Amino acid sequence: MSRKQEYVAAIDIGTTKIVAIVGTRNENGKIEILGISRAPSKGVKRGVVLNIEETVNAISTTVEDVKRRSGIDFSEVFVGIAGQHIKSMKSRGYIMRDNYDDEITKDEIFRLIGDMHKIHIDIGEEIIHVIPQNFIVDNEAGVKSPIGMCGRRLEANFHIVIGQVAAAKNIEKCIRKAGLTVKDMILEPLASSDACLTDDEKEAGVVLVDIGGGTTDIAVYYDNIIRHTAVIPFGGNVITNDIKEGCAILHRHAEQLKIQYGSALGELAPEDKVVSIPGISGRDPKEISFRSLAYIIQSRMEEIIDAINFEIQNSGVADKLAAGMVITGGGAMLKYLPQLMKFKTGMDVRVGLPNEHLGGPGKNEINQPMYATSVGLIIKGFEFLDTYHKKFIAGKQDEFVRPAAAVKDEAAESVAAGTEEVTDTEEKVSLTEKIKTLLTRMFEVEDQKFN
Repeated sequence: MSRKQEYVAAIDIGTTKIVAIVGTRNENGKIEILGISRAPSKGVKRGVVLNIEETVNAISTTVEDVKRRSGIDFSEVFVGIAGQHIKSMKSRGYIMRDNYDDEITKDEIFRLIGDMHKIHIDIGEEIIHVIPQNFIVDNEAGVKSPIGMCGRRLEANFHIVIGQVAAAKNIEKCIRKAGLTVKDMILEPLASSDACLTDDEKEAGVVLVDIGGGTTDIAVYYDNIIRHTAVIPFGGNVITNDIKEGCAILHRHAEQLKIQYGSALGELAPEDKVVSIPGISGRDPKEISFRSLAYIIQSRMEEIIDAINFEIQNSGVADKLAAGMVITGGGAMLKYLPQLMKFKTGMDVRVGLPNEHLGGPGKNEINQPMYATSVGLIIKGFEFLDTYHKKFIAGKQDEFVRPAAAVKDEAAESVAAGTEEVTDTEEKVSLTEKIKTLLTRMFEVEDQKFN
């Protein structure tokens, strides 16, 4: 199997839906989705798993469905993480090199990133991502990629994403109980950004706002560098709850009202139009005006926009976001929301679709804001494989496990090189045993280099 035929599987565990997705990369570098399946999510609140059993059932349902649709039997997945426990910070690290004349290598950058994983954080927290922003080589600042340069002191600014250990462990437990292994955990706004933003937008300065059911995820970019990430613990569900309470109706009716007749601007809603909602258990139906509904949605949406504005100001680049704002996620489909966002923030606003890197016949079905995170997880998955295909992050060796496709590929390469025989019986060896063998071999190669 060639590298181009590698596939990536991912699971987006959201507050309202759980999505399982499998994708591959075509010869043009575009992502082709081989299968996608979604199920209602009942065990998750504001991005955090609260009911393991219900979440496992939903994951198992979608995974079985996507395996059947795609014809791929995967065992390892990339998983999105969000929730109100997520926070970010900036840090700076450096290493002193032995020789001025030697070129800076990728290994030294991995070492620098590995050092960042050792910084002090609060008890009960763990580092999810260490993202280099820019590098400094011997006081020469603003270096995007120092590989190949010479110098004595290698320094870097990092954006570090931190989350609660318990929240991450609960996600891992759900995946494990569904018979899968977590290959890597990815912050959801970073995934959505990769799916929806263009390189020009990231360079000019842009804020991505992913409005989900339980959370609103934010990522701020400027000069192609991630500047700020945040997760606001409000999303589409609080709007639904407001409609439910304000109109004294059932939750499912409130959700249906929001999707079918809701809008984010009360003034633009028709005054004379009403919708009839069935009464509870045989009671008289209720009539709700479009305008009243819109004002309920607008008031809550304005609160969410205020929280978004607060995070944008915290980013430190609020006055440099020339490309404005891109909104995505299921909540972005609300009528007149871009206009309300533009009025409240003064920024240009567009709805982000995950079509930036999509290819293949099924892209139109998936090209919806609600699938931005799912598609982004596939993109991030390939990015992960490209970066760490033959290299460990310092101190994180146990997290490096390649997919079955890559393991078979490694075996094929070994045969071509004459270093190992592959017999028919090897196919019967479990995936775990293959990985152990592969890891042992890689460690031996590393030891030979040092000796």
